[in-house]
Amino acid sequence: MMSLKIAAIACGMAVSLTAFAQTWPAKPIKLILGYPTGGATDAMARPLIAKMEPVLKQPLIIEYRPGAGATAGAIAVAGAAPDGYTLHLIDAGPATIVPNTQKLPYDPLTSFTPIGLICAGGTAIVAHPSVPANSLAELLKLARAQPGKLSYGTSGVAGAGHMAAELLQLAAQVQMVHIAYKGGGPAMTDLLGGHVPVLFSSMATAVPHVKSGKIKGLAVTTPARVPAIPDVPTVAELGFPGFEALIWFGIVGPAKLPPEITASVSRALVGALEDKSVQEAIRNIGYEPVPNTPAQFAAVIRSDLEKWRKVVQEAKIKVD
Repeated sequence: MMSLKIAAIACGMAVSLTAFAQTWPAKPIKLILGYPTGGATDAMARPLIAKMEPVLKQPLIIEYRPGAGATAGAIAVAGAAPDGYTLHLIDAGPATIVPNTQKLPYDPLTSFTPIGLICAGGTAIVAHPSVPANSLAELLKLARAQPGKLSYGTSGVAGAGHMAAELLQLAAQVQMVHIAYKGGGPAMTDLLGGHVPVLFSSMATAVPHVKSGKIKGLAVTTPARVPAIPDVPTVAELGFPGFEALIWFGIVGPAKLPPEITASVSRALVGALEDKSVQEAIRNIGYEPVPNTPAQFAAVIRSDLEKWRKVVQEAKIKVD
């Protein structure tokens, strides 16, 4: 009799979830961003939202939750109800890099429902005009000539730029000094002022200054050249075949999001990414649209977690 009751309760829950998913969305949907207004996530979220809202038939309201290496937003979403009214525009940092450097109150593999990638891009390796290196080869030669002395800046410990730099140092067998800033903006300000010679920067931050000629673009860590700065070669074509250090952005929901809701958001997202104006907005900040399925996105997260785990271990990266 007890087992029949449990079965009836389970059946009732399944029916209620299905009914709920069929009436969703009945109110505005919150989209949490882990960074403050005015950054790359903002720049890609706004044109994306404009094309997703007509499909979902409800507004997508941005809520900014910056802090703790962009994990504050992820923590909030991991603890939210799986009702489809809280989504998260997450990136590779809090999803696959930071979890390898410190204990977090969420598990990137079990605390979220992957919905789909938005875009991906690499890190730009850039230098101040005064640096006596006009290519990646010359920069590495400079680093080898003074091991442990040449410094480079990034947006912070265990950020995408830091990980790209560590991966390059392992591949090239060179040792440079890391200067961690509290964000890509302050790091770029110091590079422009000549206070740090080299920067491993996000595309969104670096591209305008490379285009203007204020800084030197030495290489990008993408598998192919970046259309926004086509004259800057990839690390892979400069003697490191297969080298790739990508930062990606995607949308997730809390764990146990009903499949019908996941599919609905996925359709809206993929449709938005097919729009030429959205593609142009994303490419203008140095990233490439990468629409995919929830299953493909889940595979990306699993693969990147393992890739960065190895880099963190080999480079002995620690976050205080």
